[in-house]
Amino acid sequence: MGFEIEKNNSILSKLATNEEHGENSPYFDGWKAYDSDPFHPLKNPNGVIQMGLAENQLCFDLIEQWIKRNPKASICTTEGIKSFKTIANFQDYHGLPEFRRAIAKFMEKTRGGRVSFDPDRVVMAGGATGANETIIFCLADPGDAFLVPSPYYPAFNRDLRWRTGIQLIPIHCESSNNFKITAQAVKEAYENAQKSNIKVKGLILTNPSNPLGTTLDRDTLKSLLNFTNQHNIHLVCDEIYAATVFDTPQLVSIAEILEDNEMNYCNKDLFHIVYSLSKDMGLPGFRIGIVYSFNDAVVNCARKMSSFGLVSTQTQHFLAAMLSDENFVASFLAESARRLAKRHKHFTNGLEEVGIKCLKSNAGLFCWMDLRPLLRESTFDTEMSLWRVIINDVKLNVSPGSSFDCQEPGFFRVCFANMDDETVDIALARIRRFVGVKRSGDESTVMEKKQQWKKNNLRLSFSKRMYDESVLSPLSSPIPHSPLVR
Repeated sequence: MGFEIEKNNSILSKLATNEEHGENSPYFDGWKAYDSDPFHPLKNPNGVIQMGLAENQLCFDLIEQWIKRNPKASICTTEGIKSFKTIANFQDYHGLPEFRRAIAKFMEKTRGGRVSFDPDRVVMAGGATGANETIIFCLADPGDAFLVPSPYYPAFNRDLRWRTGIQLIPIHCESSNNFKITAQAVKEAYENAQKSNIKVKGLILTNPSNPLGTTLDRDTLKSLLNFTNQHNIHLVCDEIYAATVFDTPQLVSIAEILEDNEMNYCNKDLFHIVYSLSKDMGLPGFRIGIVYSFNDAVVNCARKMSSFGLVSTQTQHFLAAMLSDENFVASFLAESARRLAKRHKHFTNGLEEVGIKCLKSNAGLFCWMDLRPLLRESTFDTEMSLWRVIINDVKLNVSPGSSFDCQEPGFFRVCFANMDDETVDIALARIRRFVGVKRSGDESTVMEKKQQWKKNNLRLSFSKRMYDESVLSPLSSPIPHSPLVR
């Protein structure tokens, strides 16, 4: 193995052989554990349940019904074949005009119609991953840095840093104030970077937050906008969970703040939005990423870069038709919020029954679960020990807070929208059993019960309907081997 690594290092690029991809992380290791032993209610009832995938599978039926009613939207149907040649031929990488118009209108609707978006500022990218990397390439040089409130999405280390060469500097947020961003924490992170001679180019926000499932209030956004404007640095807002808000308060977009007359003094060239249809519509496989910038030069540059990650014109054509159907969009967004609220309530209530609390949230496809009471001691080593038991014995893929750069051990992100109702109940049953054992004794008791858990299939009494792959969490794509899960 050592020889192979040395050989590859000598014939491949530094980029190909470095470890900056960020995938040697418990966040990705949990996916690998699921890949090697995926749960299936009949074929593998004792397998790992995927609760590390932030995917919205609760409204596929609504999209499928629309497709049946609108066969012309696809160029691969008898009704839509007339458009095949036009769509299949070369298209300008600006994107189909009808697609950009539909995306801009959809972005307005997901923000409650309180703000407008210009289709000419919509730039395509290959999913949110491509959009995030594109905006960084436009704004920064290798070695420059962006501030980011932590805990933050683990794959930012790959998406934002790996190929661009920039740095991420965490703004540490604390559980004592529900992980809210404070002006003091932002100031300290910025000043510490300057003392270290690091050039800070901007601040990156996720709103709604991944992994917290919370939204930023208007006053906080104004404060952060003022800070970045004062220091002449960029503010990039990742708003890919905009339509997953299922409870009050409502989402306040940075675009809405910029339209406020009180903020006219701000330099709009410093503000940018990243968006996607992966979460709000549950369509990650379509790879719809959007860069929306208020800076003309950034729009022009990002558009040139978009040729490296275009969205297929077939996908654009299909989605332009769907998103232009105003009645469908309105009913979809309302029903999606209702189903997310129902699933969130069901899952968090199930956790509360066994004394597990979650951070109060109003958005997202996940909960920020507090397992600190289950730690023997408040250390990250103990957090990892607990996580390994949950992965290997309880057979749930949840993501430890340390992989999100959380500074306090014991928090875990758990996703609840990527599976059907029955699988959620199985997961809750496993959690109840595990917590019961944990609280009835020490770690040795847990290990003594291990074989008992394996013998028990942990299934609830389902309806007698037949299961197929369409109602289960999908297998994630292969990820390079990492040694963290044993």
